[in-house]
Amino acid sequence: MRAETFFSPDEMAQIADVTAKVEKKTSGEVAVMVVARSESYPEAGILGGILIGSLLALIFTDLFFHDSLWVFVPAAAGAAVLLGWAMGYFPALKRLFVTKTRLEEQVRQRAERAFYEKGLYKTRDETGILFFISLFEHKVWVLADRGIYAKIAPEELQRYARDVARGVKQGNAAEILCDAIENMGKILAEHFPLRPDDTNEFSDDIILE
Repeated sequence: MRAETFFSPDEMAQIADVTAKVEKKTSGEVAVMVVARSESYPEAGILGGILIGSLLALIFTDLFFHDSLWVFVPAAAGAAVLLGWAMGYFPALKRLFVTKTRLEEQVRQRAERAFYEKGLYKTRDETGILFFISLFEHKVWVLADRGIYAKIAPEELQRYARDVARGVKQGNAAEILCDAIENMGKILAEHFPLRPDDTNEFSDDIILE
């Protein structure tokens, strides 16, 4: 799934509008980023290709070549290469060959890198917060600067991440994301109220990669 087409134009406008409204009540800076995947997971294609290819080759040789080893070996190798390549077009199948821990760790690492690459650590009051959505993994990570972590526990932020991740799986990510941003905005406004000289330090548009 491509990041550019995950949200419709209307949904992207709605998310940007909610972000802008929230930031009018707090000195916090909210950003939303969507990526197609956090990692390519080449080992998943290799493992899946070998396992599925070997199974299909075994069935093929059993039915038509009386379990001939001379047929099974090249058939399994060829099927493994072909299926390993084809799994790139079937993300749901490829995910089956990646552990949940690895998926979560890669999304966390990619979110941390994005936080610094996009300059969210540079806000005046150290109040940048990132909603990071990784589509292949169906995972969401919420990352904040140390000014926010001084007031809000990371566990509370990840509760919003789990809600949005559920929306990604269910197909209503835009609605749940908007709710999460609004609710987060209320917390930010409580701890980090808008300052008279506040400026919008980052665009409210979704970052796509």
